[in-house]
Amino acid sequence: MSTTGNALALAEDEVVTLVSELIRIDTTNTGDPATVVGERAAAEWVAEKLSEVGYETTYVESGAKGRGNVVARLQGADPSRGALLVHGHLDVVPADASEWSVHPFSGAVQDGYVWGRGAVDMKDMVGMTLALARHFKRENVVPPRDIVFAFLADEEAGGLYGAKWLVENRPELFEGVTEAISEVGGFSITLKDDVRAYLVETAEKGIRWLKLRVKGTAGHGSMIHRDNAVAKLAAAVTKLDQHQWPLIIRPSVREFLDGVTEITGLEFPDDDIEGSIGKLGALSRMIGATLRDTANPTMLSAGYKANVIPSTAEATVDCRILPGREEAFDRELAELLGPDVEREWIGLPPVETTFDGALVDAMTASIIAEDPGARVLPYMLSGGTDAKSFQTLGIRNFGFSPLKLPADLDFSGLFHGVDERVPVDALKFGVRVLDRFLRNS
Repeated sequence: MSTTGNALALAEDEVVTLVSELIRIDTTNTGDPATVVGERAAAEWVAEKLSEVGYETTYVESGAKGRGNVVARLQGADPSRGALLVHGHLDVVPADASEWSVHPFSGAVQDGYVWGRGAVDMKDMVGMTLALARHFKRENVVPPRDIVFAFLADEEAGGLYGAKWLVENRPELFEGVTEAISEVGGFSITLKDDVRAYLVETAEKGIRWLKLRVKGTAGHGSMIHRDNAVAKLAAAVTKLDQHQWPLIIRPSVREFLDGVTEITGLEFPDDDIEGSIGKLGALSRMIGATLRDTANPTMLSAGYKANVIPSTAEATVDCRILPGREEAFDRELAELLGPDVEREWIGLPPVETTFDGALVDAMTASIIAEDPGARVLPYMLSGGTDAKSFQTLGIRNFGFSPLKLPADLDFSGLFHGVDERVPVDALKFGVRVLDRFLRNS
């Protein structure tokens, strides 16, 4: 094996350790800045790992104490080319240890997997990125163009203290960046006769975390009331939950379905497209959610005592909106809820790009070099990533965190799920693919 091959093998081994160690840093993001933990510790750990191999790092606490972000740049051969951003978030959603087979912050390496909260969302990609950044510096690798590595806070709550804050307050850190890769793409699904398709995210739905508020007349719970805020809110939430938004097939969804048809022969006719999506098995939950806007009630808040009718009731609704549908969604929502239901929200826009160009070619070539016979397809993510913030800088975004996965692993179900884990072999595969990709992009 060549020296380069030996060095890359070291990076493959290191990625497992890095992911495990990073999972052991509890970076739970509750959405409440007062109870968020660990982001600073994780960012300082990342900065140390980069500094010890020679990177100059920028550590930024973004508007709130402890919300740490780290950015480093590797100079490329052609400074006139647009730079490539490789970004990942350090925070994770909460986990209840009583529900898990292993402790969610153990970083256990067993049964061929690295286990723990963040294993797939997204400390796996952070570990792969960090392993390669260290490998490139140790081996004096000069990529074709500048690579900006960014390790970010607060993605799980919209990036207000992470990507969004940096874009608005420190845009110079991303000077010259034209394209970016990050999470929830590049993973494999096994479709037929051991033929794998690797899904590259080219689009994602917009986010609107909507708060509904209804006012009524306060009073004693034993009396007759015709203006009960709790009852009016319950009626509004029920109406919203039962509403069916229009069916719309975006180009990224159509390209994905056409690719599946070509590989498997399965058909997805327009007159039964939602029913036929079920043929995709576990993946149908994610793909099915990209056919329509969604508005799912997630939280209710009202009252303070059993015998007191409150004057105000509130609900939180997680809305996900297809690209191009923002204005139509707002109109439909207003008609549905009427003037008596107050609405306020935090919103992040949809993301959409085309599945073409030199970067896509490099992704495809790097996958096929490691998995001959594989196919690479675009798809739309039903959730959201920090790409929503970076697109405001004119950056073209893709989800590309390559993982070769077992055919029977319900990968989409691991995101924010119990017993989150990533295969060790998949991490090593990802290092090899990203090494080839970053050297040729």
